[in-house]
Amino acid sequence: MENARTAVVVGSGFGGLALAIRLQSSGIATTVFEKRDRPGGRAYVYEDKGFVFDAGPTVITDPAALRELWAEAGRDMEDYVTLLPVDPFYQLCWEDGFRFDYTNDQASLDRQIGQKSPRDVEGYKRFLDYSNEVYREGYEKLGAVPFLSFRDMVRAAPQLIRLESYRSVYAKVASFISDEQLRQAFSFHSLLVGGNPFDTSSIYALIHALERRGGVWFAKGGTGALVRAMAKLFEDLGGTLRLNAPVDEIVMENGRARGVVADGNRLDAEMVAVNADVVHLYDQLLRGDPRGAQQAKSLKKKRFSMSLFVIYFGLRGQPADLKHHMVLFGPRYRELIDDIFKTDILADDFSLYLHCPSVTDDSLAPPGHSAHYVLSPVPHLGTADIDWDVEGPRYRDRILDYLEARYIPGLKRDLVTCRIFTPFDFRDELNAHLGSAFSVEPLLTQSAWFRPHNRDDVIENLYLVGAGTHPGAGIPGVIGSAKATAGLMLSDVEQARAVSS
Repeated sequence: MENARTAVVVGSGFGGLALAIRLQSSGIATTVFEKRDRPGGRAYVYEDKGFVFDAGPTVITDPAALRELWAEAGRDMEDYVTLLPVDPFYQLCWEDGFRFDYTNDQASLDRQIGQKSPRDVEGYKRFLDYSNEVYREGYEKLGAVPFLSFRDMVRAAPQLIRLESYRSVYAKVASFISDEQLRQAFSFHSLLVGGNPFDTSSIYALIHALERRGGVWFAKGGTGALVRAMAKLFEDLGGTLRLNAPVDEIVMENGRARGVVADGNRLDAEMVAVNADVVHLYDQLLRGDPRGAQQAKSLKKKRFSMSLFVIYFGLRGQPADLKHHMVLFGPRYRELIDDIFKTDILADDFSLYLHCPSVTDDSLAPPGHSAHYVLSPVPHLGTADIDWDVEGPRYRDRILDYLEARYIPGLKRDLVTCRIFTPFDFRDELNAHLGSAFSVEPLLTQSAWFRPHNRDDVIENLYLVGAGTHPGAGIPGVIGSAKATAGLMLSDVEQARAVSS
């Protein structure tokens, strides 16, 4: 192909695959390198005794952003994967017995809010209006636009200030809603992208509008089926996916990235994009280059999101009264979140996200069985120096005992298989700095231009994609980062062609 260009993408998470699809469909010969034996990054899949467990993200929102990927490639997403609607989006549960079905049915929401706190019905509507406005300004206008200069931030600042982005998600929700449990119901979302609701910018309240507008979905066969669909699309377009191929370093010559070394073999490319932990990128992959040392030192000063402790378990039978997505609030909210983000202890109590995909899709477990995972937000390794090899089994048992006592009677009797994933695994399996589950914490001072940029500021043909760059974590965030980064890379190719001609 005339004027052919080549690119390497390091890492096959949602961001890396989405970027690779965009590049390959634009005529750039792209190779993706993946450390593990199957694609997905955090969206890995475990299989055991007939059960299928999604390791990472399970909440799919903004399906239009995914369909756009296939449309860019001239294909239909429905030919590759089926998305199933989830309703309610989540069931939220508290220890006093209060349950709230967070659904897309406005009448149901009004009724539930009215029964709990009549004066908050109107307050919720005002919060929804605010969330929709933040969605338009923060997601539609800025979510896939790279912030490469401070001028970009200055241009966006007036609207962000008008929307009080300097206030926290919780503070903004509390300005509309008076009931404490309802405040928790509409502020917990920032935890889904690694943010403390009491510190994260209120811009992240847009997640509520994102869900209300586009719904919450689940891929038939699990999130892993969506990963496989993206990998197949990439390969159908002629892209190359290399598994079991950890990249050891990025080759630098004369200030430019010239390719990568994986398994001792060098592959040259004109552009290199990295869908890996941002500290790992600069500290390890660029360890021989001055830019690597400089940027790694700077990044290590930033605040990183919390980690997670995850239990994957399969049961005989399908427990009654479970919804697909459940948030189980413990006895404390603000105090527990403070412990997770700011103290060097593992709290005695916990709040949990319980994923019960067999409610929606019975293909994930053997007949008459059900697949589940439960996660607990925990401090990252820089906040709390916990020996998870010792504490992990104890913490697992405490959580399973809690679930059995309150939500899944007979859990231990019906347990068929069980495995855990700790902050040590985030560090070792995913190269995550400090075992952080979501990379750089989404504070206002670490968002947009203040976040690691989609193109490196010094190495002009090195690009970033995924949770650690703009706009941030979560499936819509990393799909948006791929759109922003692809736009930069394709624009740079066009400029190079213009100069050469």
